[in-house]
Amino acid sequence: MDTFESLLAEITAAPGTGRDIVNPATGEVIGQAPVHSVSDLDAAVSRARAAQPGWAALGHERRSELMLQAADAIDAAAEPLAQLLTREQGKPLNGPNARFEVGGASGWLRAAASTPLEPQTVIDDGENHAVLHYRPIGVVGAIGPWNWPMMISVWQIAPALRMGNTVVVKPSEYTPLSVLALVAVMNQVLPEGVVQVISGDREVGARLSSHPEIGKVMFTGSTATGKAIIRSSADTVKRLTLELGGNDAGIVLPDVDPKAIAEDLFWGAFINTGQTCAALKRLYVHDSVYDEVCAALAEVAANVPMGVGTDENNVLGPLQNKQQFDIVTRLVDAAKNAGGRVLLGGEADADQAGYFFPTTLIADVDNDNPLVQEEQFGPALPIVRYSDLDEALAMANGLDVGLGASVWSSDRDKARDVAARVQAGTVWINSHGGIHPMIPFGGVKQSGYGLEFGVEGLKALGVPQVING
Repeated sequence: MDTFESLLAEITAAPGTGRDIVNPATGEVIGQAPVHSVSDLDAAVSRARAAQPGWAALGHERRSELMLQAADAIDAAAEPLAQLLTREQGKPLNGPNARFEVGGASGWLRAAASTPLEPQTVIDDGENHAVLHYRPIGVVGAIGPWNWPMMISVWQIAPALRMGNTVVVKPSEYTPLSVLALVAVMNQVLPEGVVQVISGDREVGARLSSHPEIGKVMFTGSTATGKAIIRSSADTVKRLTLELGGNDAGIVLPDVDPKAIAEDLFWGAFINTGQTCAALKRLYVHDSVYDEVCAALAEVAANVPMGVGTDENNVLGPLQNKQQFDIVTRLVDAAKNAGGRVLLGGEADADQAGYFFPTTLIADVDNDNPLVQEEQFGPALPIVRYSDLDEALAMANGLDVGLGASVWSSDRDKARDVAARVQAGTVWINSHGGIHPMIPFGGVKQSGYGLEFGVEGLKALGVPQVING
């Protein structure tokens, strides 16, 4: 699997048996994804259940060694994986995109393999002795999204493997080939049955979240689907980690240097062409610097190239699918129709192939506009003016989601004080959306529950057991 073509041949369904997967930038068919059924899922779960005791019995040290070897295998196949990801998801090769994502997949695998988690002595006072351990759950079901299909799949797979579980992965119907390829590369090293991919429809996903032999479900995606998983998992009382919708707010305080923050604001909002759960999706700017921030941000945005991902010059790509393109179009139209001032973009080129929507900045938008209130998940940022900090905080906290947020100020201590008043799982200071494999990440309100990454992420993939005595 040393070329894109050989990698694709390894995981593509036989001609006439699969489902066409198209390049969202060109509309060209890049391959056929297998169409797995509920019975295929049941068989995969049975294999995972049979493989789990042996995998757990290897112990943390040996499992970590194999995970590190799997990370090496990803690095060895990095360019073919990135070429496939670009064609299926649409994100360009360069910039914080396809090659970056493949590197993140191997990096997070290494981090999970190398993070220590020792038994914790919770009391030892001469009369009582109690030690907290984390045991494997069993089989973990991982349901991934289409925006970062490889990296987020590893966020689910890596801690599960590290803690002695086996994994059955159900990728998005939009990006199954990327995940099939990633796991095929990892399975050059891992024992049989430890990680499997089932490429199916919503019926398969529903079965996974209710399957009696799956002990935990990890899901990244929409709040609506997360709620459905909660309901379907209830009868078997599954453990859940849910990373759901965001609609993240950014608050710009009056003491900023607009030119100094403009590029970081841009990438906070437009990384992966805005298709990121924790991207900056609504920006609140103080009246005293409003016009300057708008101008500086528009200057940066106008110079970032968008186009077909295989062109090495591009760093922004298309929307991944027609449904998302239509959502962005509807929300941008709502802002324009309400009198929003288009600083950049605002309308797709009807003659351009693919699901491209131009980088769009809209100023003078009311907070109750749909582009502010609904998560656009695309390259369109509303910029809302405020004059009072309490007003900005009320607007930022006014939605039922709280994945991430950011505060922008030249006074870091003041920014931290403001951040403490923001209702979000993570609040960044003078940046937005940056993640680290050792820093816990998760949402509040309807952005989900459970933590990923680091020691807390490992604990979430284990069953706590106290040995008392």
